[in-house]
Amino acid sequence: MEIKTASFVTSLARYHQQPPVTLPQLAVVGKSNVGKSSLINALCGRKKLCKTSSTPGKTRLINIFLINGAFHLVDLPGYGFARVNQAEKQRWGEMMDGYFQESTLLRHVLLLADIRHEPTQDDVAMAQYFRQMEIPFTVVATKADKISRGARMKHVAPICRALLVQPWEVIVFSSEDLTGREALLERIGVLMEEKAAE
Repeated sequence: MEIKTASFVTSLARYHQQPPVTLPQLAVVGKSNVGKSSLINALCGRKKLCKTSSTPGKTRLINIFLINGAFHLVDLPGYGFARVNQAEKQRWGEMMDGYFQESTLLRHVLLLADIRHEPTQDDVAMAQYFRQMEIPFTVVATKADKISRGARMKHVAPICRALLVQPWEVIVFSSEDLTGREALLERIGVLMEEKAAE
């Protein structure tokens, strides 16, 4: 798949399925500072489509982008940021749960995990949640440029064990050198075509 057009549609504090949010959706999920915004920018070939920050917890709304006029990419708030008070964490949790409960347009989720670290309890809980809700997801191991090529599979192994996925199901990705970009675009293209055919 080639992304020819990408544009920002809207930000929502609480998900509601009404115009302009009416197309199939691909959601991007992960802990704070895992590189969601950078991944979206790299996928779309746009440096400033999605605001990036070195400060974790920057995304506090559900941000929706239109891709190729065909589907929506949904950027959800990062979870697990320690410096946020409990009330804010609860608000984020309710926002995300509301989205997953209410969206009938969600087709697939990209669950991002930092390749340098073992998945957190929040990551594990997220994968379990998707299985319970029967939401299909793909694990994307981000920040691959921080690890030498030869060591990457060694770092993928604990991600697979924690999130109960197979190594060949994980896409190793870097928004810096674009490792994995073509593989991820191909996966997204297949997913969206499959769903369109259903």
